[in-house]
Amino acid sequence: MRWKKVGRGDVVDRRGAGGGFPMPGGAKGGVGGLGLIGVLLVILLQSGVLGGGGNGTGIDVDPRFNPLPQTPGAQSGETLPGAPDPDARLRDFVAFVVDNVQRSWADSFAKAGQTYEPTKLVLFEGQTQSGCGSASSATGPFYCPRDRLVYLDLGFFRELRDRFGAPGDFAQAYVIAHEFGHHIQSITGISDDVRNAQQADPGEANDLSVRLELQADCLAGVWGHSAYEQNILENGDLEEGLQAAAAIGDDRIQKEATGRIDPETWTHGSSEQRVEWFKRGFEKGDAGACDSFSGDV
Repeated sequence: MRWKKVGRGDVVDRRGAGGGFPMPGGAKGGVGGLGLIGVLLVILLQSGVLGGGGNGTGIDVDPRFNPLPQTPGAQSGETLPGAPDPDARLRDFVAFVVDNVQRSWADSFAKAGQTYEPTKLVLFEGQTQSGCGSASSATGPFYCPRDRLVYLDLGFFRELRDRFGAPGDFAQAYVIAHEFGHHIQSITGISDDVRNAQQADPGEANDLSVRLELQADCLAGVWGHSAYEQNILENGDLEEGLQAAAAIGDDRIQKEATGRIDPETWTHGSSEQRVEWFKRGFEKGDAGACDSFSGDV
């Protein structure tokens, strides 16, 4: 990706004060789109068939699949005073993506006559506290609908590259854009609708969770289309995003963690589904194409 340093206004850096990843426990899924937001808002605000939980929603790496190793000193927040930040460039890249994603959605909301509510991304390592409770490095990046913040341990990007075989800056950008897709679902009421539907019919909870996650993948693709139009993508970037989407499918993670695949327990979707919905958003560039709650997925 072609990117530049933009400052860190939308990034809160808690590293060195205890930090890490999520403890997802709830909201997953999503609903329609907004025809780059207009339609999305209509579908989201008028349908009442979607929802998200009060717990975090995110990448959700099965804890049996070798949880991320703790960084020495991360639990207690130990740091060397004045030591250079080895992840300074990656931190700046995250800030660029966060800024670009939110600017893109703000423009889309404005075109639909709506106002986008910006949020922030919290960087941490080891463990931290969120509005959804304690978070640790055992899982992956996540969005907490209770405080409407995105949480990310930069160590996940190393896991994505080394353990899941999905390297590249656009693979990282996809992960961030996916979490901000959950923010879109939260501020438009989709997450609450999904949570209510899950509570009303527990037997459909996993299916609704998968649909919510696939919509977030699609919304990430919509941003990817915007990045393409801004000419900040380079050759191979789309392939990096698709590879990342495939790498964190429920079927692949289950297979590597337990040696078996159980679709009945999926909460995020298969590799094929995640790739398909990310591609759909990228190709259409319109949130209106992200209605994962209608028909088969």
